[in-house]
Amino acid sequence: MDRNLALEFVRVTEAAAIAAAKWVGKGDAKAADGAAVDAMRDRFNQIDFSGVVVIGEGQKDEAPELYTGEKIGKGTGLAMDIAVDPLECTSSVAHGRPNALSVIASGPRGSLFSAPDTYMEKLAVGKVAAKVIDIDAPVGETVRKVAKALGKTSKEVTVVVLDRPRHEKLIGKIRKAGARVQLITDGDVAAGIATCLPESPTDILMGIGGSTEAVLAAAAIKVLGGELLCRFAPQDEKHEALVKKAGLTRKKIYRTRDLVKGNMVTFTATGVVDGPLLLGVRFAKERITTHSLVIRGQSGTIRYITTHHRYGR
Repeated sequence: MDRNLALEFVRVTEAAAIAAAKWVGKGDAKAADGAAVDAMRDRFNQIDFSGVVVIGEGQKDEAPELYTGEKIGKGTGLAMDIAVDPLECTSSVAHGRPNALSVIASGPRGSLFSAPDTYMEKLAVGKVAAKVIDIDAPVGETVRKVAKALGKTSKEVTVVVLDRPRHEKLIGKIRKAGARVQLITDGDVAAGIATCLPESPTDILMGIGGSTEAVLAAAAIKVLGGELLCRFAPQDEKHEALVKKAGLTRKKIYRTRDLVKGNMVTFTATGVVDGPLLLGVRFAKERITTHSLVIRGQSGTIRYITTHHRYGR
């Protein structure tokens, strides 16, 4: 993966984040997402590479831009798979809540799993606990094993869960095991990656969330040495049909190495609203400040980039 190309993608997520941030708190999730999509696609098409969107805004008949299968870039240079979420946590932006990102994962053709847009059961931890987890293990056992690996007691472990009615029983089991529960309204990409950061209070991600978000998070988690276990968990007949149409099954357990192959991958994100991974966009009188993260698999480098943009440029 060309290091210059990895840094070019920062400009893409910065543009999308700035466009979306202008809609924070205005109650219009669709407008915020549309602004991010337009800005991201425009910047992609200024870059010398030949990309194919393997995870995007939906199928061609559902999304006019950044749809699954769309070709992006100038069509020259490296041939790449691209997974995008121009605005992760659209409702957070609309309602002024925390934890929104603009995200890109990339790799050589065939390196990123092209998941149907449905749901997956997920279990994510950082490097130290990567070898002790089992998605079929009882919740209490998982908490105890992760706590031991981290040198903590179960009472000191923090588990992040999406705040959804479907997780009521899961939350009860986590608390029964003695662990802390941190509920989030949206944004399990950032939460999953946060389990891999030593300075983060997050130890485990559990629960059912988006399958596309699983692939995006896996790109970063793999480079950081963590583990993400997941399997399809469609919540209705429509989503069940999506899994079957893709020739996939609910039984298979996917690991990071299944979702993201090889080490020639990158993960790029820019914060829109403050969250556990990045600060959001800051608007001042003469400049806009963005905060981004670039993780490059080939070198293992992790870059935090603060950029000051002049208005009108």
